[in-house]
Amino acid sequence: MSMGLQARQMQVQKLAPRMIQSMEILQLPTLALQERIEQEMNENPLLEQQDVDPSEPDRLDDDAPSADTRSEDEKELVVDNDHANQDDFERLEKMVNDLPSTFDDSFRRSSNRMQDDADRRHDLMANAQSRPESLNDFLLHQLAEMDIDDRIEKLAERIISTLDARDGGYLRTPLVDLLSAGHTEEDLHLAEKALGIVQSLEPAGIAARDLSECLLNQLSPAIPHYEEMKTLIRSHLVDLAENRLPQIAKKTNFTIEQIQEIREELHMLNPKPGAAFMETYVPNVTPDIILEQDDEGEYKVRLDDDRVPTLFISDYYRSRLQDPNSTTEEREFIKQKISSAQWLIDSIEQRRSTLTKVAEAIVEHQKKFLDEGPEAIEPLKMQQIADKVGVHVTTVSRAVDDKWIQTPRGILPLKRFFVGGTQTEDGDDVAWDTIRLKLQELIDKEDKSNPYSDEQLVDELKKASMTVARRTVTKYRKRMGIPSSRQRRDWSLVKK
Repeated sequence: MSMGLQARQMQVQKLAPRMIQSMEILQLPTLALQERIEQEMNENPLLEQQDVDPSEPDRLDDDAPSADTRSEDEKELVVDNDHANQDDFERLEKMVNDLPSTFDDSFRRSSNRMQDDADRRHDLMANAQSRPESLNDFLLHQLAEMDIDDRIEKLAERIISTLDARDGGYLRTPLVDLLSAGHTEEDLHLAEKALGIVQSLEPAGIAARDLSECLLNQLSPAIPHYEEMKTLIRSHLVDLAENRLPQIAKKTNFTIEQIQEIREELHMLNPKPGAAFMETYVPNVTPDIILEQDDEGEYKVRLDDDRVPTLFISDYYRSRLQDPNSTTEEREFIKQKISSAQWLIDSIEQRRSTLTKVAEAIVEHQKKFLDEGPEAIEPLKMQQIADKVGVHVTTVSRAVDDKWIQTPRGILPLKRFFVGGTQTEDGDDVAWDTIRLKLQELIDKEDKSNPYSDEQLVDELKKASMTVARRTVTKYRKRMGIPSSRQRRDWSLVKK
């Protein structure tokens, strides 16, 4: 073994920052793209926009320079899959070498742009949602209206501070841990009183230490079967969950019919009373692609980017670049900003082209699904679309990420069309979604006095030419929230 220097020639592929930007633009949904464009316009004074009215017919900008009159730095990128975009990469390398890596990007914004920014901030503040009342605030407001001892009130506030709406509002901290060191029996007794007061607040069942206590605190002597419900909650919750009704009947002397009736009433109680105060975020889904049918029933893909402004490079700065009176520093600044602006414009156009081609390939493959419904969906992998469009599979992944398509069957995520599958005995491909729908159909129609076991479900699927392993049936049954055969049995239908 020895140490020394060796010269070795290697070929390494690296992604330039602008190519990374193009991939990021492709991955953005329409709303995020609008925000990105707005950000770029704030940072680049050479970028200007032409707002397009969707109601007006498309027209070309007469003042915009044609592709033939553009300088080398302003030529559009061309998607050339046959030659791996060789010309674009060479031009990119030339830009990187010619332009400085760092430059003072500071510039003075126009008064109109500053006013626009102020208006947007004002609208954002005006349209911001008010913060909903939290579980802790709701309980503290009720506690403040009660006339109780100060020591008990402080302990009650401490108990409330430990409750979490995401956990259903349960008290997970032992009362002893909420007391100071060296506490007395009296302190523990006061903590128990404080807990009782908190548990008397709305919503009913709050601050319970387990499920049994939560359900018991929601009972009222005025409700039917009050004593029977207490018995089942205290001693037979597990048997109820496992549908072991005969065992409960044997231990309690209740009839099966009584137990089933009581169980239905128990289902009306709330096992997570604090969960109602969870802040739920429901995003607004804006489709990026519109799918329409023409008079002949053929599907037409249209990119819904009417809200994306048409960008162009400022004529003023173009003239400044050619002005002999411009300083070297100014020309270098303009050249750098022209390069950045043109890359953004080209990236948006490349996004439009790629996303349209990918969507058209997906629609063509899943036409049966669009015509007949979810049960007709076919297995589809991203690699299949990548091969058809002529791009890398990661490009397809970025193109469909967080994108939605408006179809005659509703607004669907593009990823919804990619599903795995298996083969039937006849060699035909069948999607897992089709198998799940068939599984649900079998369970809906089964004899509830003697439900199908997972092994029997395998046999029933096989009769429908769907060969599936038992462990696969079990996995999908659990994912679909379908209980086991024992839990699905209706004991009132079982012959005695």
